[in-house]
Amino acid sequence: MILAGDIGGTNTRLALFDVKAKRLKPIVEATFPSTGHQTLDEIIAGFVAQHEVPLKHACLGIAGPIHKGVAQPLNLPWVVDSRKLAAMLHLETVNLINDLEANAYGVAALEPHDFHVVNEGVSDAIGNAAVIAAGTGLGEAGLFWDGAYHRPFATEGGHADFAPRNDLEIDLLRYLQGQFTHVSCERVVSGPGLFSIYNFLRDTGRGEEPPWLTDALHGHDPSAVVSQMGLEGRSAMCVQALDMFVSLYGAEAGNIALKFLATAGVYIGGGIAPKIIEKLKGPEFVNSFLSKGRHKPLLEAMPVRVILNDRAALLGAARCAALRGALL
Repeated sequence: MILAGDIGGTNTRLALFDVKAKRLKPIVEATFPSTGHQTLDEIIAGFVAQHEVPLKHACLGIAGPIHKGVAQPLNLPWVVDSRKLAAMLHLETVNLINDLEANAYGVAALEPHDFHVVNEGVSDAIGNAAVIAAGTGLGEAGLFWDGAYHRPFATEGGHADFAPRNDLEIDLLRYLQGQFTHVSCERVVSGPGLFSIYNFLRDTGRGEEPPWLTDALHGHDPSAVVSQMGLEGRSAMCVQALDMFVSLYGAEAGNIALKFLATAGVYIGGGIAPKIIEKLKGPEFVNSFLSKGRHKPLLEAMPVRVILNDRAALLGAARCAALRGALL
């Protein structure tokens, strides 16, 4: 039996899987609020105690870098130690992997209906692939093609420098430099990044915020409000903010496509993409993805797919545990 986890700043998702005929079979799954718990061990201990099954392997996808089996999630006051978890669960090993690496493992566990194609690319695409996911933060991971299999690997590419492409984005960079010592791509391509773009437009006089929108922003998640009002066209400034966000998202997806030489394709994960799928179908995303000068033909051949299944990271963590346990 496998314990898999998708550990985020808002929610912790845990599941038990069995492996039958080389396929993962989900047994039980539960979601817990990450805040309000002193440690991840506390959540896992309670979950395992509810389901008395013989565990052999475990893998947890966690937002943030993993070093020597220890993770410190960026948005949580936890230290997660794989050795301590293994001792608590009486397992030989517990694998900790980056959450985007878990998404990368999960790609192979998904079905065709779990994707929406944004750029067709070529039908016989092979080679490396990449995953990019905007949510609370911006995650990026690669899949190295060894000639027979894709080998997922983690990166912290979302924290690389934000590179503006035009005068408006240069002004956005200068605006954000007044707030942060380092302006990473995550500062603009993420949920909080969308709201930062909106604030930039408002604070630099590029639009007006009516009283009803001020009330909505103060009463709810402001990034979600900007996204909703932009999709519905109820606020011109929200439309512009969302369009800028989509364009920047496409540009960064194109950047990792080049850096990883992702000839087998780029996968768009995270919680935001499925919610703004209508925008991603439009020209802004793909045009920005392809706008790489002399390498435009290279990117045109790369498939780009949005991951619609929000369990991709959880499935990926289970698949990683099964592979490392020689069960698949």
